[in-house]
Amino acid sequence: MKAAVYEKYGPPEVLEIREVDKPVPKDNEILVKISAACINYNNLVRLSGKPFLARMMGVGLFRPKYTIPGNDIAGRIEAVGRNITLFKPGDEVFGDISVSGQRAFAEYACVPEHELVLKPANLSFEEAAAVPESALVALQALRDKGKIREGMKVLIYGASGGIGTFAVQIAKSFGAEVTGVCSTINLDMVRAIGADHVVDYTKEDFAKNGIRYDLIVATAGYRSIFDYNRALAHGGIFVATGGSMKGPHAMSQIFQPMFIGPWIALFGKLSARNAGKKLGSLSLKINREDLVFLKELLEAGKVKPVIDRCYPLHEVVQALRYYEEGHARGKVVLTVEPETTR
Repeated sequence: MKAAVYEKYGPPEVLEIREVDKPVPKDNEILVKISAACINYNNLVRLSGKPFLARMMGVGLFRPKYTIPGNDIAGRIEAVGRNITLFKPGDEVFGDISVSGQRAFAEYACVPEHELVLKPANLSFEEAAAVPESALVALQALRDKGKIREGMKVLIYGASGGIGTFAVQIAKSFGAEVTGVCSTINLDMVRAIGADHVVDYTKEDFAKNGIRYDLIVATAGYRSIFDYNRALAHGGIFVATGGSMKGPHAMSQIFQPMFIGPWIALFGKLSARNAGKKLGSLSLKINREDLVFLKELLEAGKVKPVIDRCYPLHEVVQALRYYEEGHARGKVVLTVEPETTR
């Protein structure tokens, strides 16, 4: 089979399309013929080995542990192991396979059944591949960390990106009043996916307009944690899920809540203005139950993936280069097998 392979850390150019052995499923695995895969920020982290701390989290200290990157997949089951009970050959599935090792940028992958769910019939393979990681991050940031509920005023910073487009729609499904922050070119798109209000960050500063929010989710770019704190209402919650990928503020939006957020909360106990505020970062927990929850939202039409561009597998380097520029509207998808049916 064809796969994108790398044997050393580096830029996207270290990837090569090679012929490798087709995997054979074990008793507790499913063989998936991959139709589409999706690019996420963690793919660039694993590919580059940066920040170095990531190498200590199962990625490989001196060389990659998994030589085929990619974690979000959609495809059709070709074969199942003898212990599989939830699926059968021919089923169309999607999921995040990062727990068992990244290998989505290939024609086939062997996957434990708990990492997959049936693909919604109303989604193409490309749309389904765009869902897992980004939508799971958005869901857990809003529901689990953010304690979202009907009527809350929610701000999504980076509303036009991969996580942001899901966060806007999921927040609306919970009955929240949603404000999306994005650039001028993306205002209409963010309105179209359900945002009640939009803020053009090139013309308006959400932290200085006097509006306070019950929940803020930051998915991209960079603003100081003190700006977010200023825009929170009493008892408000701030959750960082992503930030700038490069430049002087790379990863700062993630690390500031981890190290400064607890101090703001501590001193908030002494200040009526900051009372009850919580500021933190999300640690994603990949699980099948949340994928099923998202599948139901997708089938009900409450959430629809936004795809910026699709690239064929052999153009994976170009796809990663485009993604790391940080201007994608929604998701960037790799088409592994041309789709003929929905």
